[in-house]
Amino acid sequence: MKYPATLLFMFCAASLSAETLHVATPASSLVLDATPGQKLSLVHYGTPVSDADIAGLGSGLDTYPAYGINPEREAALSITHADGSMSTDLVVKSTAKSTDADGAEILTVTLADTFYPVEVDVNYRTYPGENIIETWSEIRNNEKGAITLSRFMSASLPVRMGDVWLSSLYGSWANEAKVEERPLTHGVTMIKNKDGVRNSHTAHAEVMLSLDGKPRENTGRVIGAALEYPGNYKIMIDTDDSDYHRLFAGINEENSAYTLKKGESFATPPLALTYSNEGLSGASRNFHRWGRKHRLHAGDTPRKILLNSWEGVYFDIDEPTMDGMMADIAYMGGELFVMDDGWFGVKYPRATDNAALGDWTVDTRKLPNGINSLLDAAERHGVKFGIWIEPEMTNTVSELYDKHPEYVIKAPNRKPTTGRGGTQLVLDMANPKVQDLVFEVVDTLMRKYPRIDYIKWDANAPIMDHGSQYLTADRQSHLYIDFHRGLIKTLERIREAHPDVTIQACASGGGRANWGILPWFDEFWTSDNNDALQRIYMQWGTSYFFPAIAMASHISAAPNHQTFRSIPVKFRADVAMSGRLGLELQPKNMTEEERDICRRAIADYKNVRHIVQFGDIYRLLSPYDGKGAASLMYITPEKDDAVFFWWKTETFMNQQLPRIPMAGLDPDATYIVTELNRIDNEPLPFEGKAFSGRFLMDRGLDMPLTHKVDYHKNTDYSSRVLRLTRQ
Repeated sequence: MKYPATLLFMFCAASLSAETLHVATPASSLVLDATPGQKLSLVHYGTPVSDADIAGLGSGLDTYPAYGINPEREAALSITHADGSMSTDLVVKSTAKSTDADGAEILTVTLADTFYPVEVDVNYRTYPGENIIETWSEIRNNEKGAITLSRFMSASLPVRMGDVWLSSLYGSWANEAKVEERPLTHGVTMIKNKDGVRNSHTAHAEVMLSLDGKPRENTGRVIGAALEYPGNYKIMIDTDDSDYHRLFAGINEENSAYTLKKGESFATPPLALTYSNEGLSGASRNFHRWGRKHRLHAGDTPRKILLNSWEGVYFDIDEPTMDGMMADIAYMGGELFVMDDGWFGVKYPRATDNAALGDWTVDTRKLPNGINSLLDAAERHGVKFGIWIEPEMTNTVSELYDKHPEYVIKAPNRKPTTGRGGTQLVLDMANPKVQDLVFEVVDTLMRKYPRIDYIKWDANAPIMDHGSQYLTADRQSHLYIDFHRGLIKTLERIREAHPDVTIQACASGGGRANWGILPWFDEFWTSDNNDALQRIYMQWGTSYFFPAIAMASHISAAPNHQTFRSIPVKFRADVAMSGRLGLELQPKNMTEEERDICRRAIADYKNVRHIVQFGDIYRLLSPYDGKGAASLMYITPEKDDAVFFWWKTETFMNQQLPRIPMAGLDPDATYIVTELNRIDNEPLPFEGKAFSGRFLMDRGLDMPLTHKVDYHKNTDYSSRVLRLTRQ
């Protein structure tokens, strides 16, 4: 890749002390005091600063505190040394810089204990042109005996007290990524996960800190932090009697003490930091641009419009039905059909969710002509073909479990605890033989059926027992960490062998929306809940940290299969178009008018796909504000094309909704307005009209609260999608 020439970081000039380090991005500065023999101190993180500014900043705070000296304070690192001592005292030893294969610059500050031969590298990575700084640590044991790490945070960040608010994402299955905002007060605020396999159902490993009071979307100073880890994590903000909030983020150390033998090291996952003076949306844009370029697999490749079979037929897979669904998505203009769960199992057929995981052999009773026949059908219909697997799991009712019960995670001396269907178990990804098995599942599929274009990779169970049949007795606390190390090692092998297949990270819905898994996946399943109204809320929160290209968003059936709410297909399409558009239903159950609306929505989405999937997001009116509507828009980096989304979220008689000013446009440019997915009998008053970017951002356009349709077609839902094209 080619990158613009940008100053990434510098050892400060002669006017400053040689121990001052300045890590710079185009719109932020991180300043460190790295005086040899002293603590590594953070002097400043936020708005860009000059050499003169740095000279007047004064002292900083220990940015990677270790436990043992002044143990009343929270620590980023805690070690039990080989002699039993629990005291660690880290000071700066040296600094170095390097460049990685991605063109990123890395500043490494090596810390050493003042007595024990233990070293810690604290790393800072910047990417040309990106407003992200990644930081992580690597701990090395040079003692004669083993040491035990009982805490190993990726980083800590002191934030000056003031009117600081925390924005975080929480929820549950089918209700993921809801936004919660609260001021930071004294005490400890903690966000954590202990699922073992999936880490973003109940909470997310990402937060935003608004430094100027209650969060605003497009104004105000914001620090964003995203932990790049797919496993158990902990984000902790400690506010004590000092003048600072101290943010700690890293792997959750609970029941995960990690032993390092002499010569071994432990690398923590990176924490991605961003600073913006353009509010929450500004921080989101920074994460999105960086993520598409440097973390998301194939982040520069447009995503296809697909139909997934799950809610259409569930386990009732057969050749005629699959062929019919392919014909339907092709008619509507889609590009991909994905056959979901239910296609496999010979000795134990996959008729429900209680059997056959691990037995990835075609059930010829359902598909007598096999996968190749479906691939031929897909070619005949002019669409690509995808398939569902769940390779990290098995069932007690399976040939795999019959042959290899030692492959599953279970507690010693106990029967395994089972999950979904009363039989599901998690395979032990710490075991190299299991890693080989999972690799072979994907490798065999792709080599046997190279025309497969898409894999939906599911993970429908947490770790339900603490116990590895592979790890030794003295390494049982390594389970959670070694599971994900094994998973990542396997994913690296898969991507080396099969870089071009699109893979979705599904995990009981939105359980794997994190930057730690996405380098090997092209997208994630946002939620098992496809209800369009609730999706507005969930996708709003998800967009804080993840771009639309990674956010699978499908048009579902009505009544919805989760909430049983009946929402018109126009509204469902307008919500789904704000992410990676897809369908999750049986087209044969739709009316011809509904199919036609979907066909036109797909055609319109193809024309604006590049804007939604690669554009800059500007969130305008939050559904959480309770104003009766929600709105956001995407704009190309050149600001020559934009898509504006508006959804009414509640309906009352004679209600009054705010007019919503737009954002991010070129104030001096003129934009032509075109409505997409129009169902009204007559166009909007501003259809085809020209407005200046300044007018649209100062005033906005009035959205009618209802659609002008035939009387019997009226509903209580209303939504609009507008394209703004620069003249």
